[in-house]
Order: sequence, then structure tokens, then C-alpha cells
Amino acid sequence: MDYTKLMQVMRTLALQAGDKIMEIYERDDFDVKSKSDDSPVTAADEAADAIISAGLRAAFPDVMLVTEEQAATHSAKGDTFLIVDPLDGTKEFIHRRGDFTVNIALVEGGVPTRGVVYAPAKSRMFFTRADGQAVEEQGPFEKEDVGPMREISVSNADNSALMVVASKSHRDQATDDYIGKYAVKDMTSAGSSLKFCLVATGEADLYPRLGRTMEWDTAAGHAVLAGAGGQVVRFDDLTPLVYGKADFANPFFIALAPGVDLKAA
Repeated sequence: MDYTKLMQVMRTLALQAGDKIMEIYERDDFDVKSKSDDSPVTAADEAADAIISAGLRAAFPDVMLVTEEQAATHSAKGDTFLIVDPLDGTKEFIHRRGDFTVNIALVEGGVPTRGVVYAPAKSRMFFTRADGQAVEEQGPFEKEDVGPMREISVSNADNSALMVVASKSHRDQATDDYIGKYAVKDMTSAGSSLKFCLVATGEADLYPRLGRTMEWDTAAGHAVLAGAGGQVVRFDDLTPLVYGKADFANPFFIALAPGVDLKAA
């Protein structure tokens, strides 16, 4: 894989998709439909998906592509592929809370190795460089020219005073009970894959997810976190979270800075 080309293409497509998402977001009204699993989908999800999938197929025609909005791709088999969630945090989008992201990632051998997470309403852009190092780019996010970047890295976690990030839309008692096993300095909440990025930048130390997610929800954020020195492990046995599973469904997981002293489930 030509990682330099890959990251140029992924970043540009994320920005183009973000522009279309914000165009719809700023309308007075937009239609919301329900998919077969009762999850919501909007014109923004579909328009962003069309931009990203067309661009990836043109640039990398021989690489398997899995995208949330195209059910036909969900039967693909393999451990190396491009994976897309064109609008993660659709509920945040619908309620105009801003915590939604564009997510594009490369999985190699079951491991997310490169990714882009773009939060257009927050003007935050995270990605892995060609060498795998995670960075946050500062705006104004020109399509062809990458702006100033800063390398990001996870915190040196202080287990006597951890910062924990949890979901805005999927918080439950089981999550709170697990968080209660730690000495927590403060809690923050965020939507979509931004939670991985908050751990990647050191703004949080720990993100437990005790709820249903799919690989397209997590791959880009996982890649960014790994490129910042972080880890994502299964909740049940603390082994690394792997990708290319038969149905692309994830088990419960924990994203963390390596210095966190993990507690048993």
C-alpha cells in the first residue's frame, strides 16, 4: 500500500464529505429515515458515503471496501480492507449537537493501521501520517494542502486521578459501574469516534464501551489512537480488538492510554 497516496486521498475525501454534511446540517430541516435495525440515517449519511466510496474505489480499485451505508459490502470477507463510516454520530447530527465525525480507515491483517477522523462541526481533524504517527491538523483544512500539524500522544496516566470519557448517547448503569472501579479525577462525554481522539491527545485516559458497535464505528478512531501510542482491547479478556470479524460487529471494548491499570470486567 502506498501510504502517502492513501493518506492524501483519505484526508481529501473526509473534507469533501464534511462539506456536504455541513451543507445539509445547516438547512432548516432534513429528512430522517430508519434502517432495518431501526438506527437513523439521513441524506447527509448517504451523500457523504457516495463521495467517499466513489473516491476510494477510483484510487484503490483492488482493495476490499466495507462501508456502513452499503449493505452489499457487509458480506465481504478478508482481514485487509478499507472501512468507512461516512457519518458517525447520526443522533448527534440530528439533534444538532456537533459531535459527529467522518471516518475512513485501512485495516491490515485485522489491525487498523491508518485512519482519518474529521469532526466538521467542531473543526477538528485527526489522522495518521504515512509513517503511522497520529497528528491533529489545525484549520482551515484546505483540500489539497495540509495545514499545520501537531503530533499527538496519549497521556502518562495517573491511576490515582484518571480522566474518563464516555458516550453521550449510550451511557448506561453497566458503564457507570465499571468506571466506578477506578479513581476518577473527572468525567467528560463525547459523541461518535471523538472519544478515541480524546484519549489519543491525552485529553482523556480511558474510554470503556459496554454497548454495541460495528467495526466501521471504531476503525478510524482506533487507528488514530494506536498512532498516538494507545490501545484498544476487548472488555472480556483484555486481548487486542481485531477486525475483519464475520459480521463486522465488535464486542465490548476499552480504549486506553497504556499507563492505565486496567480492572477486571
